[in-house]
Amino acid sequence: MIGKEFPSEIKEYIDEKTGNVVKQLTSNGSNNFHFYFTDNSFCKGDQDIYFLSDRSSERPAIYNLFKMNLETGGILQLTDEPEGITPSFHTKTPEGDIVVYVTGRLLKKIEISTLKTTVLYEEKPGIELGHPHISADKRYIGMARNEFVPIKRGANYRGFKETMYATKKGWITLISMDGKEVFDVFQDTHWLGHFQFSPKNSSLATFCHEGPWNLVHQRIWLLDIRSRSPQPLFRQGEDDCIGHEFWTNDGKIFFDNRRKGHDGTITVYKTQATTQNLNTSGQIPFVGLANEEGKIIRQIDLPFYCNHYHSNNDNTLLVGDEIEDLVLIDMSGEKATIKTLCSHHTSWNTQQTHCHPTFSWNNEKILFTSDREGTCNLYVIELPK
Repeated sequence: MIGKEFPSEIKEYIDEKTGNVVKQLTSNGSNNFHFYFTDNSFCKGDQDIYFLSDRSSERPAIYNLFKMNLETGGILQLTDEPEGITPSFHTKTPEGDIVVYVTGRLLKKIEISTLKTTVLYEEKPGIELGHPHISADKRYIGMARNEFVPIKRGANYRGFKETMYATKKGWITLISMDGKEVFDVFQDTHWLGHFQFSPKNSSLATFCHEGPWNLVHQRIWLLDIRSRSPQPLFRQGEDDCIGHEFWTNDGKIFFDNRRKGHDGTITVYKTQATTQNLNTSGQIPFVGLANEEGKIIRQIDLPFYCNHYHSNNDNTLLVGDEIEDLVLIDMSGEKATIKTLCSHHTSWNTQQTHCHPTFSWNNEKILFTSDREGTCNLYVIELPK
């Protein structure tokens, strides 16, 4: 029920590996997970977070939107969608005044000050809505849309490769914040995803050709909204396996290159990411930073194989998620150095169990998800002084 309040569920524990204090934010037996790291669950000021939970649903995995005050732990329900919000298909403004999400074939907007919900767009049959993203000037929502292909998708990347090969039509679409304008700015013959506006320039965005990283010929594309002209960002060679790109807070594009043969999948078999270099090709993975013109301005070897990265405000420190631990990677020097922050022990079974560690806006806290207790819960740890 919209407006329903839940008491604090916060409890603390000492991490068994590092001795650092970790706060478990949710613990009532429901499934809870935060926004994707490209959207940041923290609201500016770092007092509140938004997250999805099935705590008010009649059956598991029907997710709605909730807000938590990190000081009191109090939780407020913001939506009550019968079909639930499609996992990972939701975004917000940095301030948290507007949240946009997909439920079924509808794109909706909720204004947090009034909890008023508006339908902005209804998708046609045969096309699937993607992950929305809000422009910095708050005028438009952008997203990738793709033709529907009858392939079952599921945990552990079931159907991932097959969907890539089957999808032949994709669109980048903009929808005005009042829902009165809807127009395509680009059409392609690939499965499109990961659309993100620049946080500084509302006329620039990135999107990707989706699929296993070792099979996608060119992952990242930089799109000028005005000219509707995309250009490849980091022109890939045969051995490049690139993904998990995001815009940094200062308007650069971060990307991860796992090198030859890495498909980018993350599964319960835990064969993906480890500090032990599994790459037998002799190639060293690296991460890169590009400016808004698509020019690579920094590239640093990173043989640590974390699953996801998120950067602090000056791009000198990364938080990453290894198989069992969260780690901090110092990139301030010529060579990257790594240390363990805490254990997470998530199963990696579905996208909702992925840690997706995310810095708060002031970089003092890191938020992550884990199902170490059987259900998905939210955790926060303060950055060591």
